[in-house]
Amino acid sequence: MGEIKVAIADDHKIFRKGVILSLRHYSNIKFVLEAENGQQLLDGIREAKPDVILMDLRMPVKDGIETTKYISLHYPDIFVIVLTMHEEEKFVIHLMENGANGYLLKSTDPVEIKKAITDVVDKGFYLNHFVNRILIKRSQSKNRSIPSLSNEVEVSEREKGVLELICLEYTSQEIGEKMNISSRTVESIKERLMERFGLKNTAGLVFFAVKNNLIE
Repeated sequence: MGEIKVAIADDHKIFRKGVILSLRHYSNIKFVLEAENGQQLLDGIREAKPDVILMDLRMPVKDGIETTKYISLHYPDIFVIVLTMHEEEKFVIHLMENGANGYLLKSTDPVEIKKAITDVVDKGFYLNHFVNRILIKRSQSKNRSIPSLSNEVEVSEREKGVLELICLEYTSQEIGEKMNISSRTVESIKERLMERFGLKNTAGLVFFAVKNNLIE
């Protein structure tokens, strides 16, 4: 994996500098933009051209939720990793369904932040134990007596196979090798599923698959 250009948006300068300092030993990670709020981030994004953004949620002028949605719509090739103090389930679900590729708490170790950055570039999303617990909790607490999308969603066996391997964090190339299809076909299936269900990225597709019991 080559150099990864990273931007960070957080209204606390000390925290921004601390994150940058903690990742300085990784030669393939280069910080190209610092921003105090979402608007400042958007103002500099065209020139900086980051691959990944580390995004706080509570910021003045333009918060991280609004900014994440904007980036997902206007810069779909840029990966967003939320890096926040908010650990409520409602924030995790909402952000991951609306453009975020990963969700980390500010107490996260720098080693995991580095892994999240490389994983979103390589696989399109990063799910840690914290997010996985929320997914499992949502799946287990679902009231199956209430009509839901799971009764209406249908996928083919091939689509289901691709979904299951995506959720197991295989890359498109690895999925293609396992299913004896090309990586381009895998990408086409992913794009078709996201378009069908109105999803923004691979992370949203994983959440949708788990919530609607499309995988075993």
